Amino acid sequence: MFTLHDVDSAPEQSKPLMEQSLKAFGMLPNLHRVLAEAPATYEAYNTTFGLFMQNTSLSPLEQQVVFMTANFENNCHYCVPGHTWMMKAGEMPDQVIEALREGTAIPDAKLQALHDFTKALLDNRGHIGEQGLNDFLAAGYTKQQALEVLTGLAAKLISNFTNALAGTEVDEPMKPFAWTHPSQR
Repeated sequence: MFTLHDVDSAPEQSKPLMEQSLKAFGMLPNLHRVLAEAPATYEAYNTTFGLFMQNTSLSPLEQQVVFMTANFENNCHYCVPGHTWMMKAGEMPDQVIEALREGTAIPDAKLQALHDFTKALLDNRGHIGEQGLNDFLAAGYTKQQALEVLTGLAAKLISNFTNALAGTEVDEPMKPFAWTHPSQR
C-alpha cells in the first residue's frame, strides 16, 4: 500500500534525507523508503534516532537495549532483525541479543534494569510512579538517562508504528535475522 521511494520518486523535501540515509547506510533501508512519503515524519525519525545514538550518555549497548525492548514490545517484524544486525555488527553479546529477541531475562543486572524501566514506560504510558524511577536509579542510572530513554522511545514509536502500518519488507542484509514474536510462533 505504501510506496518504497527512491531518490527520484521521493517528495522534494525527502530527497536530502534520502541522500543522508544512503551516505549513512550505503543503501536505502525500506523503512526510510516508506518514511520518504512524509518528509516531516522522516525528519522527525532521523532527528530522534540521531540524537539518541549520538547525544545521550547511554552506551551503544544500552541504546540497543532500549531500542530492542521497544521493538519487541511493539512487535516490530522489521526493527528486531534490523537492530539484531546492528548489534551483531557492533559485536555486542549474543546472550543479550538473544534475550532481547526472545523476551527473556538479560544476563546482566544493570541492563535488565534498563530493559525493565523501558518496558514499564511503554506498558504504563510513562506513568511508572516514584518507585519505578527509584528502581532505575538504584541500578546505577541517572535522571538524565531516564529522560534520554524517552528520546529512544520517540524514535521507536515512529519506526515501529510505520512498519506496522506499511508492513515494511525486511531489507536483504537483515533477512538472516528474520523474527516473529514468541507469542505468534
